[in-house]
Amino acid sequence: MEKQLVLLSLVALSFCNFAFADEQALQDFCVADPNGPVRVNGLACKNPMLVQANDFLFSGLNVAGNTSNPVGSKVTLVNVAMLPGLNTLGIAMARVDYAPWGLNPPHLHPRATEIFTLIEGSVLVGFVTSNPENHLISKILKKGDVFVFPKGLIHFQQNLGNGHAMAISGLSNQNPGIVTVANAVFGSNPDISSEVLTKAFQVDKHIIDQLQSKF
Repeated sequence: MEKQLVLLSLVALSFCNFAFADEQALQDFCVADPNGPVRVNGLACKNPMLVQANDFLFSGLNVAGNTSNPVGSKVTLVNVAMLPGLNTLGIAMARVDYAPWGLNPPHLHPRATEIFTLIEGSVLVGFVTSNPENHLISKILKKGDVFVFPKGLIHFQQNLGNGHAMAISGLSNQNPGIVTVANAVFGSNPDISSEVLTKAFQVDKHIIDQLQSKF
C-alpha cells in the first residue's frame, strides 16, 4: 500500500511538472480587446486578423508632462490601457517629469519592479524595506544613472535642482498599479476613521482632520 501511495505521488508530481512546464506565451502576441466579452486576468485577445500596427504604438512620450501641481511632478504612464499590444507581455513604461525641487511622493507598485533611468537633472531616490527593519536605501542620481525599486516597496524621487529633471522607467507588469501612500491613507473613499489614524500615527485628531482635508 505504501509503495502504491509513493507511486501515485510520483505520477501526480510528474503530471504537475508536465502541465506547468511551459510558462511562455503560446502565440506571437495578444493585443488587448477592452470590449471583449471574456473576463480574464488581464484582457481578452483581439482577433489577430484585425490587429494593426497602431495596436503596438504609443505616441507622445517626447512631450513633457505638466508639473504645475502641489508636488511638482507628472508621471506619463504607458501601460496596456494606452498600448494594447502590451497585453500579456508583462511590461510597461513611464516618463516622469519634475519641476525644480519637484517630488514624486512615496508610493508603491503592487504588481511590478521598476527600473528607473535618469535622463536629465539630479534626483534623490530611495525605497524603504519591509517590517521590521524599515531600512531606507537612498542615492542621489546623476544623468545616465539607473536605479531599481523592488516590487511592492515604498519609494520616491525628488528633484534636487533649480532646473527641470526627467526620467524614464520600465515596469515589470503590463498594469503595474500605483498606491500613493498619502492619498491612500488620508484620501480614501470613504475616509478611514480618525480613531484608527490617530492611534496608528500617535497624533491628535485635529492633525488627522487637517491631513484628510488636503486629500
